[in-house]
Amino acid sequence: MKLIGIYGASGFGREVMPLARAQLATAGAGSFELVFVDDGENPLISNGHRVLSYSQFLAEPAVDKQLSFAIGASQVREKLVLRAERDCVDCIDIFAFNAVVLDDVTIGPGAVICPFVTLTSNIRIGKHFHANIYSYVAHDCVVGDYVTFAPGVKCNGNVLIEDHAYIGTGAVLKQGKPGAPLVIGRGAIVGMGAVVTRDVPPGVTVVGNPARPFVK
Repeated sequence: MKLIGIYGASGFGREVMPLARAQLATAGAGSFELVFVDDGENPLISNGHRVLSYSQFLAEPAVDKQLSFAIGASQVREKLVLRAERDCVDCIDIFAFNAVVLDDVTIGPGAVICPFVTLTSNIRIGKHFHANIYSYVAHDCVVGDYVTFAPGVKCNGNVLIEDHAYIGTGAVLKQGKPGAPLVIGRGAIVGMGAVVTRDVPPGVTVVGNPARPFVK
């Protein structure tokens, strides 16, 4: 029997669990059990599924084990992924049945694509990408590894988003130009509702319309 774990028993993980359940049932995955994996203090059962620590997950007798990493903090997500890889645990891609993926789109392993997400054409996306509900990525965009889209992100064409960037709920990324994309730098944070019309340097947080660096 396959053992599929959703890493993260609170928040986003509880949204990913029913997507995984529907995907596996539709795919005819055979005999499987879905569990939450979380190293914090949790009840033994959440939303009808067992909650295991990572060590308990590894100790389960199932030979075929996979994990989806429903962890919002991208640096933590990467650490957990690397640990699982060292333990020879594969990742699983989770796609909502009503997500739309059009022409020439490549996506790295471990993606979580939520309901009503649209990925249009000629797009390159790295590993362990999270696209929350109602987000879209338009033509000729390049998205790095461990990038997170909160709900309702509007990523227009010719945008380059580097690794570990976080794009907040309802943010709008202006369309770039062929050969001169709008760039969101590595580890940058785009605040909720921000309208980004210029490049965002690595590690910088921007907010507002038009988006400007956040000053405490």
